[in-house]
Amino acid sequence: MADIYAVLADINSGLNETLKNCGFAVVVPDGVEKDELPATTVSGRITIEYKGENKALKLEHFNNKISLLGVSKEGEILSSDYSQLSLSLLDAETADAKDVKYIVNEFSETLVEHFGTKNQKPAKQKLPTPVSKAAAKSGAVSYDPNTLANRFTAIYTELREEYKANCEKYGQFLPEDFFINHGTPAVLATIRENDPTKMRRLFNLFNEIYEDGTNETQSIIAVTILGAMNNDQEMLANCVDYMSDDMMSPVINVNKYLASASGKGARMRLENPPKYKPAKAKKKGMMSMLGNGN
Repeated sequence: MADIYAVLADINSGLNETLKNCGFAVVVPDGVEKDELPATTVSGRITIEYKGENKALKLEHFNNKISLLGVSKEGEILSSDYSQLSLSLLDAETADAKDVKYIVNEFSETLVEHFGTKNQKPAKQKLPTPVSKAAAKSGAVSYDPNTLANRFTAIYTELREEYKANCEKYGQFLPEDFFINHGTPAVLATIRENDPTKMRRLFNLFNEIYEDGTNETQSIIAVTILGAMNNDQEMLANCVDYMSDDMMSPVINVNKYLASASGKGARMRLENPPKYKPAKAKKKGMMSMLGNGN
């Protein structure tokens, strides 16, 4: 079980710069020491308060949810004056660093929207570090989906900002969101065009990342991206000469499966992925379902 007070301390710390820029300072309750979380707890509801000039905020955690409440008015501010500005799930049983990053980003954007200056933007998150070729070839670590996207956007440079926006919005890289909405359509256009130079460059990347990638990374390539060909035989034929032997069989089997009656549900999930929610267990990947493609 996560220590919810430690998690809230991380969220409070992550919001500190945006709060300061928006003119807020934390209110330290009576009896709370300098290094302690400036929070009060009443009947399981944990509250952190912030004050500014003619405005106030509350960060509240209760019943596995965290709320950002705010008010802007002159004169005395009453509890009834607050309205909910943002709400996220935060389960004390499963809360981790990813949840903290997501909530900090979400609440920072909300703060800037409601209380920021005209040109102010939330503090940007650093992009995740890609896995180097040397590290992957040595076997010390495998290529992850972030590395795939990082190098993918070196080919499709027009998608670089979408990749950055994905990382900044969620505090991590969400590959399904990026590739379904941006990367996959670009790949399908390249396959239809079938320009040899572009195809070699694209599939050299896919072959390398697939060979030394994690199961999730292989699934992104074979299912999310190349599975979107929907078993189009002309498009598959365009790819055959460029795909490695290791990748070819899974890609063909994925396309057959998604085109079959039994693959209808999986195809619908690919076309309509669920919205990201923090502290949610990952579903079993399709590559695991297909095994070795037999």
